[in-house]
Amino acid sequence: MLGAPAFTALLDLVGDPVLTLRADLSALRANPAAREWLGQDAAEGWRLLRHAAGLRLETWLRDAAHAIDAGRTPPPAPPLKLADGQRATLHLLRERPNWLLHARLSAADPGEPPLAEWLALSPLPLLLADAAAGTLLRCNAAFDALCAASPRHLNDLPDLLQALLGWHRGAPLPALTAQRPHDGPLVTEAEFIDPQGRQHWLQARLRLWRHAGRTLLLAVLEDQSTLHERDLAHQQLDALMDTAAVGLATFQPEGGWLKAHRKGSPFKVGAKQPVGSLQGINREIVEPASLPEFERLQRALKKGDAVEVRYAVRHPELGRRWLLTRVAPALLAGGRRSTSVVTLDVTAQAQAENALLLRAESERAVLDSVLVGIVTVGPDGIEWMNRSARRMFGCELEDVLGQPMGVLAPDDDDHPFHGEPSADVFECQLRGRDGREFWVIGNAVQTPREDGPGRITQQLTYALLDIDRRRQAEAQSRQAQASLARIIEAAPLAISLHEAQSLRIVKLNQAAAAMAGRTEAQLLGGGPAALFGAEQGEQAAADMREALASLAVVQREYRMPEGPAARVWDTRLLHLAGVSGDDTPELLLLVASDVTEQRAAEQARLQAAISQRELLVREVHHRIKNNLQGVAGLLQQIAVRRPEVAPVLKEAVGQVQAIAQVYGLQVGATGPLLLKRVFDAIVGSVQRMQGRVITTAAEGGALLQDWCLPEAEAIPIALSLNELLGNALRHSNEAQVRCQLICDTTGVTVEIVNPGRLPEGFSLLNVRSGVSGLGLVRALLPRRSAILSLEQQGDDVICRLELIPPSVVHNPATRSGS
Repeated sequence: MLGAPAFTALLDLVGDPVLTLRADLSALRANPAAREWLGQDAAEGWRLLRHAAGLRLETWLRDAAHAIDAGRTPPPAPPLKLADGQRATLHLLRERPNWLLHARLSAADPGEPPLAEWLALSPLPLLLADAAAGTLLRCNAAFDALCAASPRHLNDLPDLLQALLGWHRGAPLPALTAQRPHDGPLVTEAEFIDPQGRQHWLQARLRLWRHAGRTLLLAVLEDQSTLHERDLAHQQLDALMDTAAVGLATFQPEGGWLKAHRKGSPFKVGAKQPVGSLQGINREIVEPASLPEFERLQRALKKGDAVEVRYAVRHPELGRRWLLTRVAPALLAGGRRSTSVVTLDVTAQAQAENALLLRAESERAVLDSVLVGIVTVGPDGIEWMNRSARRMFGCELEDVLGQPMGVLAPDDDDHPFHGEPSADVFECQLRGRDGREFWVIGNAVQTPREDGPGRITQQLTYALLDIDRRRQAEAQSRQAQASLARIIEAAPLAISLHEAQSLRIVKLNQAAAAMAGRTEAQLLGGGPAALFGAEQGEQAAADMREALASLAVVQREYRMPEGPAARVWDTRLLHLAGVSGDDTPELLLLVASDVTEQRAAEQARLQAAISQRELLVREVHHRIKNNLQGVAGLLQQIAVRRPEVAPVLKEAVGQVQAIAQVYGLQVGATGPLLLKRVFDAIVGSVQRMQGRVITTAAEGGALLQDWCLPEAEAIPIALSLNELLGNALRHSNEAQVRCQLICDTTGVTVEIVNPGRLPEGFSLLNVRSGVSGLGLVRALLPRRSAILSLEQQGDDVICRLELIPPSVVHNPATRSGS
């Protein structure tokens, strides 16, 4: 198939109108004949023609397009009669991705008047118009070419053409309307620039013609530009011969030089009188290598022969110059012989030719170094091969010089080297001179060249690339792909390929179909929901898009319902980049394995480890509790034997018992300790140690079962509560002590009330840590999440301990287990 530039150039050479149509059958491009037919804006002209032709033309265009796409013969086009009486026969052709519409225009009906034929045959621009309305009734192709369009009214013409045709502001000129039958035609002249930018001097002959009650305007236009250019050329030639420095002269054998430079030749040597260009060039300044050519020029001048001679001279001031002298003999009107001689300084051209030769040699050197095999073929056979081609065919140029390209190809009549060369890229097998057969891809370029004066021949240049290794690699790749496909199909892993944009499934194996519980046919073309179900499909789609945006492998686990149980699939997602070389993903690879049994075994091992740890922790807590109680018992025995230290030991025994109570509570519990249980245990321990009753109360309802103590805070808060209760009992003078636990949504407050009085000016800020019981409490309590206050209200001292997270934890899950 021709390339786009070549195809467009080919359409421009077609004499009939040809339109390139888009898929919706609107005009995309038009050749010159189509623009001449439809107007310069061919797309708009085609739209107006379709609108004027109506439904029949539209129906035929659609039917013909469908028939061609279906491989059927399109129906014949309906007859299309144009406004100027012509008929158009339309043909629709397919040129993917577009259409070609070919229109053949025929002449008007045979019954038209002879004037139409005369208009068509005349080489001069002619037109026939309605002089009253200005409507163009007839015009020939020469007039349309002058306008570069097909005008329908005189008002559509450029202003200069309107004036030339005697039309001014919608009416004929007065000089034209006053024309009488015996008067000659009205002649007008004007300078006109055509749409191509060329300048013309036009002369118009106008005649009003009255026929059948109508006034018609007949106009004949004649281009006088040639006469003007001839006169101008005469003037310019006379001026050029007087002023040019290129050596213009006219020579007559009888009279010698008729006209020469008034200023003389730039190559004359010391001549002061007016001389011709050749008179100033003598043998002394002609280079020796050019003397034979110079002698040939002298002989041609004497005999009056036509000749063109190129020679070199060595000018004393200008240096080495190349001259070209043309001798053109002619006969004048009177029968006299005359010879025109033109001598041109072609030094720049000669230097350019030398540079061109050097460039050609350089290009040959470059072509000799490329890896592509280059072979040039002329009319007589192979002319040149570069180094890569010689190595490819295993021969030297002398081995195949002058032979056709077929000697390098197998004996196959359909081989590209045995037939007519084509501009298309071909792929074929070749045979070297050493017998090696290999595959190449290449093309042939045909270029004209000049092999002599007036002789143009065609030269073929073949560019060949050895693709034998590529074909072997392609075969190996196909085998590898087939093996990979078999491996994927037989693999126990679920494997599927998805489109990067839509995530639709394009390929999957039996394991993937089994994972989804559907057949391959049902899954192909579906999305992630087809594999993982509606519940998991949205999350799977989000994971796939994350994998497409990342260069790493994305790992996810999906639980697939299977009856009352569920299967766990460990899935890896990886995007596959395209062949363009960038990281733009084209496909997404999904590989999944069934890890249900593995996860169940891991969960069982984890539960066993947790149970064993909890058992060990409970045993440790139990032993710690027993040991602490043993320590408390020892301290009590010492207090009995040593009464002087009994108060101090009794306080230590209370603290040890408080710690033992916490560990005792942890024996049968897992996780955080319920605050209400710790509170009750410490109150009970203090009552037993002090031998007194503490009145307790709790507020908060269900919230009492929600607040817990973290393991790290349980012992410090238990010791603090033990110390505060013991302190209240010591300072109550045997009066009743009340303790209340208040829980709300923000935290927990422990309020202890005992009769007594605080020292004058008492402040907790002045109590140092560790010195007294309150100092120990201040040292144990967390600084930011526990607030301790002591205040006097009447005869009572009220102690408040406010605990907020993270000293306490709100855990509603413990309510059911409490």
